[in-house]
Amino acid sequence: MSIGQIQTVQAAISAELSPQSTAKQVLGKRDLTNKVAIVTGGYSGIGLETVRALANAGATVIVPARKLDKARSAVRGIPNVELEVLDLMDPLSINAFAERFLSTGRPLHMLINSAGIMAAPLMRDARGYESQFATNHLGHFQLTAKLWPALKKANGARVVSVSSRAQRLGGVNFEDPNFEKSEYDKWKAYAQSKSANVLFAVELDRLAKNSGVRAFSVHPGLIPTTGISRFSVDDKAPKHMRALNSMVIKFVNKFQLIKLVNLTRKVDKYKTIEQGAATSVWCATSDTLAGMGGVYCEDLNIAVTVPGDSTKGYGVRPWAIDPEYATKLWQLSEKLTGTKFECL
Repeated sequence: MSIGQIQTVQAAISAELSPQSTAKQVLGKRDLTNKVAIVTGGYSGIGLETVRALANAGATVIVPARKLDKARSAVRGIPNVELEVLDLMDPLSINAFAERFLSTGRPLHMLINSAGIMAAPLMRDARGYESQFATNHLGHFQLTAKLWPALKKANGARVVSVSSRAQRLGGVNFEDPNFEKSEYDKWKAYAQSKSANVLFAVELDRLAKNSGVRAFSVHPGLIPTTGISRFSVDDKAPKHMRALNSMVIKFVNKFQLIKLVNLTRKVDKYKTIEQGAATSVWCATSDTLAGMGGVYCEDLNIAVTVPGDSTKGYGVRPWAIDPEYATKLWQLSEKLTGTKFECL
C-alpha cells in the first residue's frame, strides 16, 4: 500500500506555523506559477484573502461570482485573477461554469470551496432545497463533480471545503435534510451544512486519493469582520456568535473598525481575515500534508477529535467524520443533485 492510500489519522501533527500566521506567511516564498485554482466566494472575506495570497504567489485564480460588478471591484489590483459567472443555488449555472472551465483544457490544481451563507432565514433553491444545505454543500458537491476531469488531470490536486466550528452543533439529518417535515431552525440548518462539508471531504478523499486528488475541510477561525454573518444573530444563536455580533455592532462605524481589528489580535479566539484564510491556503499548498487527506483542520493543523458532548469550541465531533455517514451523505448528494463523479 502506497503512502497515498493510507488513511490519515484525525489527530494533530507537529505544527510548522503559529495559529496566528497569515495566508501570506503560509506561502512564504513559494512559487505557484503554472498552478490553477478556483476559489468560490473569492470576492469577499476570507475567500478574497485566499485569492490574494494564491495570486500574488503566481497562481492563476478563477473567481466565480453571482455579481460580476461586485467581484470586479473587490479583486481590482490583484494579479492573475479571472472572473466567471456562477450561482451555487442554480444547478444550470454550476454546469455551465464547469463546462466553460473544462473547455479551456487546463488542469485544476486547487479547488477551494469557500462560498457560504450562515443562519439564513428559510429560503429554497429552484429544486426546493433549503438554501444553506444547497449553497454550502450541494452546490459545491455538484461543482466538484463537474470539475472532476480537470482535478484528475492536475495529477496532485487538492479540494478544500471551508467548514466551521458549527459542525459541533449537530450533524446531517438524513431523514429530512431540507426541513420539509420539521420546523426550520436556521442554526441547525447551518450546523448541518458545515458537518456536511466535513463529511464530503472524508468521502471524496477516500474515493479520489488513488487518482491523486486529496480533500480537506477547514475551520478558518472566528473572524468578526467578514460578511457571512450578515443575517441577524438572535438569542438562539450560539454564545460565541452572540458575542461576536455584539462586537461588530459596537464597532460598526468605519472610524472604529481599526479598533475592532486591533482587539481581535489581542484575543486568541478571534482572527483577522488574513489569519482566517491561512488554514485554507495551508491545506491547498503545504508539502507537510503530502500523502494526507480526508481530515478536518483548524489553526494550521489537523484538528483533534473530541466527544460529541464536549463543550469545547475546538476539535471535530464524531458525526462529522464518521465514514458511514460520509458514504450516506455522498449517496444522498448524488440523488439530490442528479450528479455523479465520472469514472471515479
